[in-house]
Amino acid sequence: MNDSSWGAPPRPEHWGPPDQGPSQEVPSAGAAYDAYDAPSKTQPMPVVTDTGTGIADREERDRGAARVSGPLFREETPQEPMPSSVPPSTPQQPQRPAQPEKKRAGRDLRAAIGVGVGLGAVIMASLFVVKAVFVGVIAVAVVVGLWELTSRLDERKGIKAPLVPLAVGGAAMVVAGYARGAEGAWVAMALTSLAVLVWRMTEKPEGYLKDVTAGVFAAFYVPFLATFVAMMLTADDGPWRVFVFLLLTVVSDTGAYAIGWRFGKTKLAPRISPGKTREGLVGAVTFAMAAGALCMQFLIDDGQWWQGLLLGLAVAASATLGDLGESMIKRDLGIKDMGTLLPGHGGIMDRLDSLLPTAPVVWLLLVAFVGS
Repeated sequence: MNDSSWGAPPRPEHWGPPDQGPSQEVPSAGAAYDAYDAPSKTQPMPVVTDTGTGIADREERDRGAARVSGPLFREETPQEPMPSSVPPSTPQQPQRPAQPEKKRAGRDLRAAIGVGVGLGAVIMASLFVVKAVFVGVIAVAVVVGLWELTSRLDERKGIKAPLVPLAVGGAAMVVAGYARGAEGAWVAMALTSLAVLVWRMTEKPEGYLKDVTAGVFAAFYVPFLATFVAMMLTADDGPWRVFVFLLLTVVSDTGAYAIGWRFGKTKLAPRISPGKTREGLVGAVTFAMAAGALCMQFLIDDGQWWQGLLLGLAVAASATLGDLGESMIKRDLGIKDMGTLLPGHGGIMDRLDSLLPTAPVVWLLLVAFVGS
C-alpha cells in the first residue's frame, strides 16, 4: 500500500497557490478521471453525466475514483463497500407484528358433519324399520372395528391378534346378545376367547402370550361391549332406548367439543389427551343432563325427568372415560387415528370410543329405572 492510497491527493497545478486552497467547486466523477488520468490537457476525457442509471452506478464510479488517488475532498478514511446482497439505498421495511392465529378446529368440520349425517340416516332407517337390520349394522361395525384395532396393533407393536376368530366370534356375540340376552352374550364371549387361544396355536410359540392377551382384550373391548346395544333393542320400546343412548352420547361429545373449544383453558388429562379440558367436561355434563331429562320424560315409557338427569350425568362420565381410554391406546401405539375410513372422523373405532363403554351403563340404568 503506497502513501497516496490513504493520504491526501497530490495538488494539481491549476488549483492555484497553496495559501489559496483548492477550488470550492466539486468535480464530478468524470472530472476526477480528467484530473488524474488524462495524458494531456489538450485531450480531456469526455465528462460523464448522470444518465439516471441509479444510485448504485454513481457509487461504483465514486469508489473507482477513490481507488486511484485516495478520498476526494474528505478527511476521513474511506469505508468498505456494503455487501451487494443488501443494497445501501434500499431502506429496510419495518417488520409487522405477528398477528395472533385464530383458534381452529382440529378436523375438517364439513366432512365430519357430512359423514355424521350420512351415518345417522343409515342408523335411524335401520333402527326404526327392521330391528334385525340394525343388529346387522352393529355386527358390521364390530367387524370393521376389530380389523382396525388388530391392524394397528400389528403395525405399531408387532402384536398379531387372530382376526378370523375375533371377527366370527364378535358377530356371533352381537347376535347372541340380541337373541338370548346377557346369558347368550357371556357364552359367546367365552367361546370367542377359547377360539382365539386355539387359533394362535397353529403358529410358532414366540409371542403367543401377548398375541392371545391382545385377542381376548379386543374381544371384550369391541364386540362384547357392543352387545349391550343389541340387548337394549329387545325391549318393547327398544328402538327409542337405542336412540336415547346414541343421542346422549353424541350430545355429550358435542357439548364437550363446543365448550372446550370456546372456553377451554384448564387441561383435563394432558398426559393422555392434551386437547380435553375441564371446561369441556362441564359442557358435556350440562348438555347430556339437559338432553337426558327431556329424553326420559318424552321418549322412554314410564321415564321421569330426574332419571334423565342421572342418566345424562352417567353418560357424560362414561363417554369421557371411553374417549380417554382409546386416547391412551392410540398414544401407546403412537398414532392419531385408528383408521381413515370416515373422512373428518378417522376410523370406525374413533367413533366407537365413546359409545362402547357407554352402552352397558345406559342398558343397566334403563333396566333399573323402567325395567327390561
